[in-house]
Amino acid sequence: MDQGGDAVRPKVAGGRAGDPFAPIADFGFLSDCETTALVAPSGNIEWMCLPKMDSPSVFGSILDRDAGYFRVGPAGVEVPAAQRYIPGTMVMETTWWVHGGWLVVTDALLMGPWHHETERSHTHRRAPTDYDADHVLLRMVRCVNGQVQVRLDCMPVFDYGQTPARWEHTGAGYHEAVARGNGVGLRLTTDMNVGFEGSLATSRTLLKQGESRFVALSWSEHAAPSSWEEAQERLVWTVHHWQHWLDRGRFPDHPWRSHLQRSALTLKGLTFAPSGAVAAAATTSLPETPGGDRNWDYRYTWIRDSTMALWAFYTLGYDWEANDFFYFITDVAEAAEGKLQIMYGLDGREELPESTLEHLTGYDNARPVRIGNEAYMQAQHDVWGAIIGSIYLFVRKRDRLDDRLWKIVVKQVEDALANWRTPDCGMWEVRGEPQHFTSSKVFCWVAAERGARLARVRGDQERARRWQAAADEIHADVLANALDERGVFTAHYGADALDASALLIPLLGFLPADDKRVRETVLAIADELSEDDLVLRYRATETDDGFESEEGTFTICSFWLVSTLVMIGELDRARALCEKLLSYASPLQLYAEEIDPHTGRHLGNFPQAFTHLALINAVMQVINAEGEQEQPPLA
Repeated sequence: MDQGGDAVRPKVAGGRAGDPFAPIADFGFLSDCETTALVAPSGNIEWMCLPKMDSPSVFGSILDRDAGYFRVGPAGVEVPAAQRYIPGTMVMETTWWVHGGWLVVTDALLMGPWHHETERSHTHRRAPTDYDADHVLLRMVRCVNGQVQVRLDCMPVFDYGQTPARWEHTGAGYHEAVARGNGVGLRLTTDMNVGFEGSLATSRTLLKQGESRFVALSWSEHAAPSSWEEAQERLVWTVHHWQHWLDRGRFPDHPWRSHLQRSALTLKGLTFAPSGAVAAAATTSLPETPGGDRNWDYRYTWIRDSTMALWAFYTLGYDWEANDFFYFITDVAEAAEGKLQIMYGLDGREELPESTLEHLTGYDNARPVRIGNEAYMQAQHDVWGAIIGSIYLFVRKRDRLDDRLWKIVVKQVEDALANWRTPDCGMWEVRGEPQHFTSSKVFCWVAAERGARLARVRGDQERARRWQAAADEIHADVLANALDERGVFTAHYGADALDASALLIPLLGFLPADDKRVRETVLAIADELSEDDLVLRYRATETDDGFESEEGTFTICSFWLVSTLVMIGELDRARALCEKLLSYASPLQLYAEEIDPHTGRHLGNFPQAFTHLALINAVMQVINAEGEQEQPPLA
């Protein structure tokens, strides 16, 4: 790393080496549906990648205290009095109390009207909407009482903490500065006076009651606000955009509605608008084990998530978002004339080479820090069932199966039938020996069974008969090989160990919920694969996943348990578990991938799309059961 000249990186408030890492659950999440950012309780932007969410980081202090940060807040005070989202939005407010006054900082990634009226966008593949990302991070500062000394510290370090910024003023005064690195140009615009300390752009000002300031960081040809009045106008536009978007949804009048709404907003925030892909999470390498090595890059989209994502969006009334994701996965399926991968880049790219960043210390010293994800090369047989299940949901919604979709169906069903007898790495992407995983066989059954239904819609009776016969064969094979002596489904053929993915058996309709084997499996997982009621994926001592360390409970699996408890008639137990899980939500109603059942600490990448998808399913299952409404299956 260059340590000479302008590469000096001062140790200042909000990003000092040795500063404690904030708990994962205490971060706020911002998005403009192209870029995301995580805001620490200190008011520090500790994670932001540009120009899109899977690009190299510009602010990366969540993974190393020297990897870049951007703080706006009161001088000398780190702990806020409160944080919240402006209701119905992705706009955050942090309130501070200091001796002598109160300060409110409002943060947003600005949304604006559609920008490309005279020339086409070079990134959008989906149909344009009336709105677009402004590519501006706006931070508004307001003193509401007394007086407060405010400090601005902006220290980008490009390319995952490897290239410090070189700031220079632009314009006549001290209100605008630019920095460039790794192909990214940053422009800092503010009504405060900015100076430089090495790679740090900084400002100090005293605000008195009723006074306000703004800071805007922009990285595209779209202009940032040039005055407080313009900044306020564009902030209001962004607030109204999110509230109008949320108003399109269908949410039950229920005490848990706010959790559904925040999950919907989070999923929208994890959607990459140009392609329609939904990122699994906004981060890389947040550890699944404190200080451990289970650290992965989740800033990509998994085909496996597609069926549940479509179900969640359709259920809540967001057909546009569901269709955009559907068209993304069918685009990549159509392009995959050979083998369909389990995951893709947000722009549809196929190669996601994995490497480690040895210069980064990792979140709370959890190493290695990985970028890319070599799981894209794994054989995982759930991919065919996921995409066929998604097409089936789409066709059921539209009552139409055109030639393009039919070609994809034929290809993917035939691939499933050609491979279902072979072992794979399973849906948990284990890096041990391939096995005949039960969930993989069930997803191959989904591919054949839903494929047969689609063939009947198409009028292709010969394929319908052949695919249904294959589905029946897979079904019989699973029942013959995946049950233990108790009649409980195990992780894979020949195993005694349990695996939470067996909860998908009733959710995907492989067996009806009133089947004794389903009931025994659900209760066995609830009683034997849980810690303090929260569900593990599997016990690491019983499954060869390539690692020695333990991990937390998988929150998606706990929500699956809620859904399946409802399905087998255990509504009281389901409601109690759902209430418990909702109580584990972060202060901003967000979820990481895992929860430590003993401390409630969130673990893994954040926020996690799959968790929020499962939350929507589980909460709707409970609400509908309370109202005695039947919940449609996932596929």
